[in-house]
Amino acid sequence: MMANFLPNSALRIPLNDPEPAAWLASLARQALIAEAELTPKPGLVDRRGAGAHSDLSLTIMRLSARAIEPYFHEMALISAGARPTQGIREQLAAIGRNAERAMFRVTGGSNSHKGAIWVLGLLISAAAMQDDENPTASEIAATARAIASFEDRAAPRLVSHGDVVSKRFGASGARGEALQGFPHVVDIGLPTLRLRRTGGATEQVARLDALLSIIVRLDDTCLLYRGGTDALITAKKHALAVERAGGVGTHLGKQQLILLDRQLLNLRVSPGGSADILAATMFLDAIERKQTEVEADKGWPEDCHGTN
Repeated sequence: MMANFLPNSALRIPLNDPEPAAWLASLARQALIAEAELTPKPGLVDRRGAGAHSDLSLTIMRLSARAIEPYFHEMALISAGARPTQGIREQLAAIGRNAERAMFRVTGGSNSHKGAIWVLGLLISAAAMQDDENPTASEIAATARAIASFEDRAAPRLVSHGDVVSKRFGASGARGEALQGFPHVVDIGLPTLRLRRTGGATEQVARLDALLSIIVRLDDTCLLYRGGTDALITAKKHALAVERAGGVGTHLGKQQLILLDRQLLNLRVSPGGSADILAATMFLDAIERKQTEVEADKGWPEDCHGTN
């Protein structure tokens, strides 16, 4: 289904009614599902199967995205007309923890979207705060950075995967990405997505090339946690080979993507952080383009399905 568009008069954020909040939450849910359905992705859940995961599936990813949508809606509602403050940050964190519990309930305890709840939750809140009728991705990301700069004083004293990776490898992870203003969304994902579109690529190829460009440049903490520096280097090396071959839309690029997929499956790792950044890229792209829907994935030709 092609995306529909809102008239400018319907886009103003915030408004003191639920419609903009519902729109933002819906775009976030659709971006998560579109990312999950995008095929073929290296090591990740897609239409072919579970990738390197033993506890996830495309059905679970879809259920998870739908389960957390109401919490995205709540985040947008409390942020409308607000500004970044300690209080807003802590309210968002509390809603985020509720979203995680809802996610775990529908996934049977599997972590399908914990990182995405943080990333998209900040961006949804930031988008809802905008006074401009046509907010840019950069403006939204800058506001999200301001929100993330406040500490969550009620955060449970638990050691997360991100904490482990940060201590062991020095990678900043999702929090660092937010505190830098989401550079891998604004400076990498979005430009690549749009460059491929203007060059005539299909939406699926444009999204896959955006994902590969993110993998090349992001120190993905999911790869580091599961496979250490070897996994990260392998992913970056082979993703760069796809890029240098001209992208997924070329014959050599497809071959290199299949090789990357095989390498990650052999290592039993997946670039989950890069997938979250791609979902954020599609979310902000939809806002800038004034879409009411994130275009759904249309599948992939049978001869390009790869090994997953």
